[in-house]
Amino acid sequence: MSGFDAPYVPGWDCHGLPIEQKVEAKVGKVGQKVSATEFRGLCREYASTQIELQKADFKRLGVFGDWDNPYLTMNFHQEANIVRALAKIYDNGHVTRGMKPVNWCLDCSSALAEAEVEYQDKVSDAIYVSFDVLGTDKVAALADIADNIAAVIWTTTPWTLPANQAISVHPEHNYSVVATEKGNLLLAADLVETALNELKLENNGILATVSGSELEGLHAQHPLIADRQVPLILGDHVTTDSGTGLVHTAPGHGLDDYIVGLKYNLPVENPVSGTGVYLDSAAVFAGEHIYKANPKIIAALHDNGHLISHTKIEHSYPHCWRHKSPIIFRATPQWFINMETKGLRARALADIPTVNWTPAWGQNRIEAMMTGRPDWCISRQRTWGVPITFFTHKETGELHPNTLELMETAAQKNQ
Repeated sequence: MSGFDAPYVPGWDCHGLPIEQKVEAKVGKVGQKVSATEFRGLCREYASTQIELQKADFKRLGVFGDWDNPYLTMNFHQEANIVRALAKIYDNGHVTRGMKPVNWCLDCSSALAEAEVEYQDKVSDAIYVSFDVLGTDKVAALADIADNIAAVIWTTTPWTLPANQAISVHPEHNYSVVATEKGNLLLAADLVETALNELKLENNGILATVSGSELEGLHAQHPLIADRQVPLILGDHVTTDSGTGLVHTAPGHGLDDYIVGLKYNLPVENPVSGTGVYLDSAAVFAGEHIYKANPKIIAALHDNGHLISHTKIEHSYPHCWRHKSPIIFRATPQWFINMETKGLRARALADIPTVNWTPAWGQNRIEAMMTGRPDWCISRQRTWGVPITFFTHKETGELHPNTLELMETAAQKNQ
């Protein structure tokens, strides 16, 4: 309409979980009745039939286009160039591998990208849990308190407590020890009244107040695992908007936890399998599904005197956009495009203003996305798709020294 010759090239995204699910419904999962190679062939066949059906419908609607030469992500030429594009990204130093918490769908048994996550309301167990603080004599203001002091955390995911490795406090916030009928509780000074009202406890007096920085280095006894003492650490992510101002920290189940854990060299322990069952390596509840273990964890805390409060709350929670089911954050070895190591974020933000954006608001949108975007998880635990063509050492996990040459060889064999 603007006087330009712009032929329409139709295109289809041919990979992904929906196609796998259709094929699985007919032949079962890989390894049951079919091999991975056979399964991929059936996925390609199913995708081809759907493309032909949709192509016929578009033609009947009068859509003009180059229907004989569509763009298909499963075309071997396109797949080869995807491998080459990844090779360039790797060659520029942006690809890393790490044991990092990612969005994980228990129904997909796979990592999810941010775009595959949507938020829906969910009812969760909200619990306040006490951790007995050890070695309080190391802080002068706490040394004179005769009775035990318990650090109180609040969480809506009790199933993550077996992976707890620390309690985070803010270095610049003040923390008070409050005498209550449930013992001496350590809470953020700004949240004392709010938290006690929530817990339905009386304030029987402030015994001491210290800064968060003074608490660093103290340890607390894990309320579920007898042989684990966890440190009190400093984290700028801690807020006093709600809760207690002390944050249950499990680096295997949260991004903020992971980041602060790196600073303190905390273990990135993930005791949960891809289907949501505690692994044999879990310190407690091995073999139990996390959702079935949730009430048992709460009961155990109640029985050992560390459950201060338990309520149900409705809140916004991330869900898988395909299954509409709640996801979890789970640390697994994944491949990432790193936004910081080689300055990718800074370079992108510098280049964005040099582009002419139509419509103009597109610039603000992409800048906002790039500013807050975490490292991009590019791996999936799927059978049907373009593989990440990296060869790794079976024992060390190190990439093959001729990775770029191997990737080009793979691309050539696929085009």
